[in-house]
Amino acid sequence: MTVGLSWVPAAIGNWVPGVRPLEPFPGFNFAVEIEGLMVGGFTSVEGLEGEIRTMEYREGGVNGYIHRLPEGATNTNLVLRHGLTANSSLWNWYDNAVRGVIQRCNGTIMMLDRRQIPVMWWNFRNALPVRWTGPALNASSDEILFESIELAHEGLSKPLASQALAAAQGLAQMARQ
Repeated sequence: MTVGLSWVPAAIGNWVPGVRPLEPFPGFNFAVEIEGLMVGGFTSVEGLEGEIRTMEYREGGVNGYIHRLPEGATNTNLVLRHGLTANSSLWNWYDNAVRGVIQRCNGTIMMLDRRQIPVMWWNFRNALPVRWTGPALNASSDEILFESIELAHEGLSKPLASQALAAAQGLAQMARQ
């Protein structure tokens, strides 16, 4: 199977003399949606990563390299962190799972532009809360309290519509230059 190199022209465009590289998207503006509900203003989302595990295979008589064959993909748990409020929906989801009432949910993590319009997103599927972390209480501090929930999930996807929208943002940015 041949893999297309559709990314090459965009990558090359970043190295052409006289053409300014595309501005990276800022990471401070994002939203999280779970099962169609905006579940809060999160201060951070961690775990947008995946890895393809490989196994090594040594071919007899070939000493210059070792074959690496794909075994399967793994996903890192997502960690959603936000300021503690009166909204208990994430706690309730976790608490239900602890009591054996398992509800797997799908969701979306959206990067937003400065006007709060989505520019790119990732979908996660069949998420299950596996850890809840409450606030660190300290009588000598008046800092905002945070809670986080960690979600195991069955995979991330970046829909074609998300990729197309991000590419359109890049083209618009290049047209303004």
